[in-house]
This record gives sequence, structure tokens and C-alpha cells, in this order.
Amino acid sequence: MATANHRGVTTMAELSQTDYENLLAFRTSLRRFQRWSQDQARQAGLTPAQHQLLVAVKGHPGRSGPTISDLASYLMLRHHSTVELIDRAEDADLVSRTRDDHDGRLTRVSLTSRGEARLHQLAPAHLDELRQLAPILARLVAERPAPETPAPGQPSPERQPL
Repeated sequence: MATANHRGVTTMAELSQTDYENLLAFRTSLRRFQRWSQDQARQAGLTPAQHQLLVAVKGHPGRSGPTISDLASYLMLRHHSTVELIDRAEDADLVSRTRDDHDGRLTRVSLTSRGEARLHQLAPAHLDELRQLAPILARLVAERPAPETPAPGQPSPERQPL
């Protein structure tokens, strides 16, 4: 089992075979989920990118729809790529754009009834698939030591990506 050093960071030399097996299981499960999700989107008549866009619009917190910048952040795309994706989704009657009520410089995106229907068709099965990934993630997290808590006034330890 891996252990944290004095800063709470696990180093490569400290990882065990079990750590690598857990990482492999998790990454493989994520890839399977992604491939499965892409196939499901295509079967529903959407591109995988359109499906991700619909989830990002619907999952945006708050009363107002997300801005294009919000969506670019959620989808990890550049602004102009997000605009192109929204253009194609709007042409397919999946989303619509409106100006923000309080700031006319902002454009808000919302789902159309067709977009809602497609998302509703896909979401339940996706949640079921994610529930199957939960035990793998829980095992991976449970077997990793918690990072040390810094003393008051001390900076947090650097986080190392898995």
C-alpha cells in the first residue's frame, strides 16, 4: 500500500502493485464507460459531443441556463469550439440560445423539448453504469492514505494527480 511522505504526497517509489492494479481497473472502467456512452449517444441519434453538451446544459446549477463560457469550461473546450458545437446542436433543435436578462453581453443556452427528450432517453442508463463504477473508485480511495493535514497557517500539500 502506498504511504504519504511528510508533505502528504505519495511518490512513485511508494506505490504498490495493488495501487497500480486499482489504477488500471479504474482507468479501464472509465474507458469502457466512455465507449459505452458514445455508443449510446449514437444510437439515440446524437454525437457524443452533443450528448455531453446536453448533460452540461441540464446539469448547470442555478435558475439561468449556462453561458457559453460555462459550457466551454464544463466540456474543456475553447470558446470558439463550444460555439460551433452549440451551432450544430441548435441546428438539430437540441438547444436554444437567449440573451441574459440582466447582462445583454451574455448568451444563455437551454435545452429544447427535443434536447430534453434525448437526454431523458439516455440519462437513466448512464446513472446505472456510473453506479457500477462506484465500488472501484471507493476501493481505490479507501486503499490510499489520506494526505496529512497541514498545521494551521501552513500551506496545503501539493496534490499529485493519480
